[in-house]
Amino acid sequence: MIAYLKGKLAHKDRAHVIIDVNGVGYEVKISLQTYAALADGEESCKLYTHLQVKEDSHTLVGFHSMDEKLLFLDLISVSGIGLSTALVMLSSFSSNEIRSAIMNENIALIQSIKGIGSKSAQRVILELKDKCKKDTLFVEAGMASHDANFGHKQEALAALVTLGIPRTAAEKSLDSILKSNPDASVENLIKLALR
Repeated sequence: MIAYLKGKLAHKDRAHVIIDVNGVGYEVKISLQTYAALADGEESCKLYTHLQVKEDSHTLVGFHSMDEKLLFLDLISVSGIGLSTALVMLSSFSSNEIRSAIMNENIALIQSIKGIGSKSAQRVILELKDKCKKDTLFVEAGMASHDANFGHKQEALAALVTLGIPRTAAEKSLDSILKSNPDASVENLIKLALR
């Protein structure tokens, strides 16, 4: 997968950017959060990315921060929330506002986003409430002093789930490992969790 792109900002639009990486132009869909974070005329920029592969298309989505990318991945994991709807959500409110609305069960705020009905808003809250609380506590506890450390836990979790370990068991295992070893690499987290 393409984890991030670092290159020259060749074109900037509200819906997408083109990043020139060594002569290859990557068209990347973005949210308004990322659009606002990218300075006009910026020579060099870095976007964390997610590649969605479908039968008829390959879509690259970019984010200015790892936090925004992780929230996006959480949102698209909810049944009925696709790539476009998740980008609309991230364009309508900041990541912190969305997480706060989910944790406080603010259905009205989530439902005010274009494309989100009552049932979708309830599903987002039901499926992501505990995860948002856990992620917020994780950040507040200082276990994620910067984007890379927070991303290590998420990458290790994704790998463990791919290997067939139940998500809740993997999260518990990673949380206990990170308490005693907060600077562990992704590889070490996976190795320790598999013991």
